[in-house]
Amino acid sequence: MPSYPPTFDDRVVALPSRAQFEAFLDEHRGALDGCLDGLTEEQARRSLVASRTTLLGLVKHATFVEKVWFDEAVTGRSRAEIGIPARSEDSFILADDDTIASVRHAHREACAASRRATSSLGLDDILHGHRRGPLPLRWVYLHVLRELAQHCGHADILREQLTNG
Repeated sequence: MPSYPPTFDDRVVALPSRAQFEAFLDEHRGALDGCLDGLTEEQARRSLVASRTTLLGLVKHATFVEKVWFDEAVTGRSRAEIGIPARSEDSFILADDDTIASVRHAHREACAASRRATSSLGLDDILHGHRRGPLPLRWVYLHVLRELAQHCGHADILREQLTNG
């Protein structure tokens, strides 16, 4: 029998739309965080492709994504105020003191802050803080889910190369 993700559970299927969005977001947040399970610091930082993409860098970038879409877009604070890079591509850059533990901690904190920032919003509420312009929370959820799914795929491939299986 195939193994299905938790979002296939009948209880999730029966939930209202917003709760379904949040279940899928949390599933992908957890999957990306889990890509670092059991790796050494060297493995997590190892570059296996021509871009800056590493497993540790993917999780660091996911933290950036959370802060752009659930802090900047919700509050209107600038990226400088939030303490994140101005450009998305710079969010993959690892500092010397970035570790699996520190990057995971930052990612988990960002995800918790995202949940708090959107807890009182409805799916059709408009977020005005992103530089692209006003967007409904529903669109932001879908965009972040798309981005997380894409990066989970990248992480699966990189992890397979690192662990040979």
